[in-house]
Amino acid sequence: MERLSFDGWLPIRVWPVAGLWQVDWCWFGDTPLQQPFFRDAVEDALRLPFNQAFRRQTPLSALTQWHRQSPGLAPSAFILHASRCGSTLISQMLARLPDHIVISEPPALDALLRSDLPAAERRAAIVGLLSAYGQRRRGVEQRLVVKLDAWNIGEWPPLQACFPDTPWLFLYRDPLEIAVSHLRRPGMHMVPGMLGDCVLDDGLPFAGREDFIARRLGRLFEAGYIHCRDGSGLVVNYSELPEAMAGRLAGFFRLNAEQCQRMLAATSQHAKQPSQRFFADGEDKRREASSQLQAQVQRCAAAPYAALERLRLLKPCPTSPPSL
Repeated sequence: MERLSFDGWLPIRVWPVAGLWQVDWCWFGDTPLQQPFFRDAVEDALRLPFNQAFRRQTPLSALTQWHRQSPGLAPSAFILHASRCGSTLISQMLARLPDHIVISEPPALDALLRSDLPAAERRAAIVGLLSAYGQRRRGVEQRLVVKLDAWNIGEWPPLQACFPDTPWLFLYRDPLEIAVSHLRRPGMHMVPGMLGDCVLDDGLPFAGREDFIARRLGRLFEAGYIHCRDGSGLVVNYSELPEAMAGRLAGFFRLNAEQCQRMLAATSQHAKQPSQRFFADGEDKRREASSQLQAQVQRCAAAPYAALERLRLLKPCPTSPPSL
């Protein structure tokens, strides 16, 4: 078999063409991934003259072949979340560490997770994809952290089957605050028809945006609760951030005191808009919520939120934090 070389290249898209899955690659060299989302890093990289002049496309099998030739870091942690609840803050703090690779919501992983590929082929492609992301492009990387899209809570079982020993957490916050955030600026999974079939669908008609968002949040929270209850996931509330990154989450991510101090510098900035300062906005969001939205969120999401809170108190971090 012909030997491949993808040193400095990362997969940015996977998609089927006439029934055959293809991979698009982009040249990153040794540039660290420090943007809030992987797609932001891709947009920056595609502006490079080299990437505008050269395109690299391969069959899906190249992911497996590259994994065999050059095994990258296996994931050291997965971040699952309910959206708009601090997951980007966590990933941005970790991205400040030179020995960490942080891949935040990569579209290629979402495409594979929600594909109709045969189970064995999908599993091999997912392992190969994350191995490609885990390449030591600068020679100092030691850990790979992957943040999923919020709706991937529905695809968590097959992903976990690929990496059964990898620690994971589920992050959430007051569902009313999440709902207001999506009313202001809806995510893909909160716009009817935009995402396609997913675990958040309940198959029932909805009465307006507030009803749609509240019901989807309820299903997302319920799925997160079930996976955490039945598995080994760490339950984390937004209210614990950012201080928990120097406490119980330091143990979860296996961070030392120096790393914690370096990360805390990231909390002075807004995670998704680095030019702005980060501030807690829960009170403003709750005041903004209409009485109708409050009632719908209470009906759809209050019970699973309360269940997650009870579980959070019962399931401490599986690892002890370092002495800080």
